[in-house]
Amino acid sequence: MASPFIAGLTVAAAAYAGKYGIQAWQTFKARPPTVRMRKFYEGGFQPKMTRREAALILGVRESTPIDKIREAHRRVMIANHPDAGGSHYVASKINEAKEILLGKSKNSDSAF
Repeated sequence: MASPFIAGLTVAAAAYAGKYGIQAWQTFKARPPTVRMRKFYEGGFQPKMTRREAALILGVRESTPIDKIREAHRRVMIANHPDAGGSHYVASKINEAKEILLGKSKNSDSAF
């Protein structure tokens, strides 16, 4: 006698859970889209740029391959280019970050 009653309650609970699950999914799909942008480096610059700071500026890891560094440099430079309203100082720091990560630092201490 109790078995059919428990089975009926189980079916009713599953139906209600399904109903509220469908409503929640439709509400989730109807919400306005959010912009998902990567966050770029914020803050002041150190007097002498390190590889870590250079990687933070470009939004890559210190061990990133050269082609990915160039791609990241291009992406960040487009967003901060002086001709498009960006700062000359920030653009120079972006270029310096690329040079440091590529190993072409002009501030190297080697004697010629």
